[in-house]
Amino acid sequence: MVLQSWGATDHNAMLGRAVPHPASTKFHNDDTGPAAKRLKTFESTDGEDSRDVSGDEYALRTPNAYRDETADSEDEDALEDEGKVTSIRPTELESALPQVKTDKEAIEEYEAMRAAEDVPEDLKTRLSQRSWTKGKSSIYVDAFNLALETVLEDEGHLFDEKEMEVFNQWRALEYEAQYLYVRLFLRKTSAWYRINRLGYYGDIADLPAAAQVLQSVRQLPKSSAGTQSNPGELTPPEGTVLESNFSFADFSEGTITSLEEASSLLTLEELKTIAKEAKVQGKNKSELLKALRRMSQRQSGLGWVGLKRSDSEHTVASESGGNENDVDDSMSDMNRDKHFVRKIMASTGSCIRLSLPTLKLFERVHLVFYRSTEWTDKSLTTIILARISRRNFPDYIVSRSANIFPTRSELLEFEAALRTQFKVDNILEFNGNPGKGGLEEVLSIFDEVYPRWKVLLKEEQRKEDRVYETGEGAYLRRFSPAWVYTRIVHKGTYVLGRFKMYEREHEVTSVLLNQQLFHAARRGAWYQRKALLEEHYMYNLQPPSGISDPEQQKRHWKRISLRTCEAGLQDKDCHMIYHYDLQRRIRKLEKNLKIPKREQHDFGHVLLSQPVEVTVEGIQLKKEYPTNKRRVSAQGEERQRSTKTIWVDEAEGGGECSVEAMCLSDYRSRGFKGYHAEGGIIRTLFAYLFYDVLFVYIPNVFQTAYQTCPLDLHTDAFFPSRASEINHRLVEIANGSAADIIRAVDEREREKRTCIIGLNWDFELDDLLEILTCFDGQALATVCKVMAQEYRVRGGGMPDLFLWDTEKKEVVFSEVKSENDRLSDTQRLWIHVLTGAGIRVELCNAVAREVKVINAE
Repeated sequence: MVLQSWGATDHNAMLGRAVPHPASTKFHNDDTGPAAKRLKTFESTDGEDSRDVSGDEYALRTPNAYRDETADSEDEDALEDEGKVTSIRPTELESALPQVKTDKEAIEEYEAMRAAEDVPEDLKTRLSQRSWTKGKSSIYVDAFNLALETVLEDEGHLFDEKEMEVFNQWRALEYEAQYLYVRLFLRKTSAWYRINRLGYYGDIADLPAAAQVLQSVRQLPKSSAGTQSNPGELTPPEGTVLESNFSFADFSEGTITSLEEASSLLTLEELKTIAKEAKVQGKNKSELLKALRRMSQRQSGLGWVGLKRSDSEHTVASESGGNENDVDDSMSDMNRDKHFVRKIMASTGSCIRLSLPTLKLFERVHLVFYRSTEWTDKSLTTIILARISRRNFPDYIVSRSANIFPTRSELLEFEAALRTQFKVDNILEFNGNPGKGGLEEVLSIFDEVYPRWKVLLKEEQRKEDRVYETGEGAYLRRFSPAWVYTRIVHKGTYVLGRFKMYEREHEVTSVLLNQQLFHAARRGAWYQRKALLEEHYMYNLQPPSGISDPEQQKRHWKRISLRTCEAGLQDKDCHMIYHYDLQRRIRKLEKNLKIPKREQHDFGHVLLSQPVEVTVEGIQLKKEYPTNKRRVSAQGEERQRSTKTIWVDEAEGGGECSVEAMCLSDYRSRGFKGYHAEGGIIRTLFAYLFYDVLFVYIPNVFQTAYQTCPLDLHTDAFFPSRASEINHRLVEIANGSAADIIRAVDEREREKRTCIIGLNWDFELDDLLEILTCFDGQALATVCKVMAQEYRVRGGGMPDLFLWDTEKKEVVFSEVKSENDRLSDTQRLWIHVLTGAGIRVELCNAVAREVKVINAE
């Protein structure tokens, strides 16, 4: 393990400018700056996901923008063959890095910084000197090689002799071949590409020659590693294992034989020409492809497209024994595919596809480097762009440990577990309601995984008791196959419930609760399900011995259900968001069991109050579009616009504004100060108050010197790894020390404008200190605890407006809703948390007392 202390240096001092507070606040009444920026969130598999960092670029990154931001050089048509952009959530490493420009212009700017100078051959020298020259070096190739060399230096034991030979062959490739491979690799698919349409001529002088280098066959030595079987996957996927020889890419000649593969290479115009000859129709490219493929599955008959028997016989004879170049373009009556495949390939020219075994090998390298299976071209370049940007980063110890994957076997099992998990998710979540066959397949996978999971559970518990000493286990366990298996087992309990196998579901849920190492964020849901099974089903499946009366059997299991709910409330890892449902079940069970009032639980001090509904009236603007210029889709666009209403800001000069700004002006007239920040102030307060907790030394969570947060912040490993420090800080906040903590951090970091996740330096210190005088310490501690437990999920969904009244010493959150708005589940959860902490929450309904229609132009 390499430990190195990193600090901010003078040469990367952060450049920034102070942004004045918006006019809707009362801090600078003579200021006319813009309103605070709106923070957006995007969905994740587990809930809403919000990622933001401090710095000059304050906009959130959205997952759908990645591929567009780093377009291929000189590839104007963006390669129609590339496929649709998929939504990919940022990796933990990406989320920890600062917000930097990563579009094509930014990369070209950095690569041109020293293009006129001699280019150092050494990779690390080139990175440190920020020196690239087009056609000789590239940020993409350097980043790819940086990942490879870092992994081989620290974790080379994870690869066998064949794989090491592939890496040696890779190092020996010319720059242009490496560049072509990396750019195709970043497309994240093993699809065919037309070489004459790749468009990398600014970087590669001879594209066909570079492709030929990648397609050449190379020999491999024998491997001492044997074939490995894993639960849910007896053998690796077909075509992913290195054999006695390999190539970095495949030839299209002789490989593309099906019409389905060949037709995917066509542009729309080329496809229309083929479809016309094949006499198939479609409104767009997708329909034409489907029609063509349906046609290819049917056998042709005589007389099709005007064929005569003599023509058919001539074609068959030519194909069987004559020269292929002399074959008539008409088709045989055996199958139409050969004709069309031959015609398509003649039109497209040579094609290239990355060879699957080497592609999967390099993906494994990136899994080890990024500690994640999710990465993009932005992941590859962000580290380099972050390290050469002029920014200041917090002081922390960089620790990249080589024991994330102790052995090659564990790495391969982790990979196999991820594939099995994807298979389960594909059945249960991605293809609608699963049928009986799908549920049975998931149950079969569960039966294979469950015994192995229990074995790994014991091993991980032994490590926790005897090996891990500084809290590193919470993060390291995320890379154990048992972490993935736990999720599969969790999904398996759902299937057991669907098949009404309640006794076994209860048993497995109990085992899940008895372990405290994996997926602590799900413990509340497990308590809820276990209590429900005990209340409604277990009395009939496991009647208590010695009790024959059915009613007494029910009462027995209801008492067990009551104890389960109590255990959930006492479990420190059961998140607060589950407490309300557990408390409600306890009240119901105590009533059914007729427990005396004096012995019942009293949750009066934590009962959730509903948000106070208020109404704000204003003037709404509706834009009228000229009838003669309306497009066909105008009505659909109008429906989309209806959720974002436009209002008149009467207090700020009568200009147009959003509904939130209109309501904020109304609150200001009643003596409040505030921001439309949607959690921006809370995230800033959290970053201030937990600065030293965020950057305390925990092994493996600081992989680079350019992070704005630890890698585990967006996981449920963050809280247990620092439970002592977090709880100590929560006590300090509750006791009124928040102002002193913020002053100390601000004095140390504001001048450098240090990059810290969630912290917006545009908020003035005096404003934050004034907020703290109005914020009850215990309530602030409660909000911070929720953030620490689930920063990723709870980063979004906060009420729109953050308000405070210096006279009443009161903080108010207000969720603004216009006519067509509804509360989301995440917003309801935050309202429950805030009201449970004793904070006033208002539901502000914007009502139009007057509607003005204006010309849209």
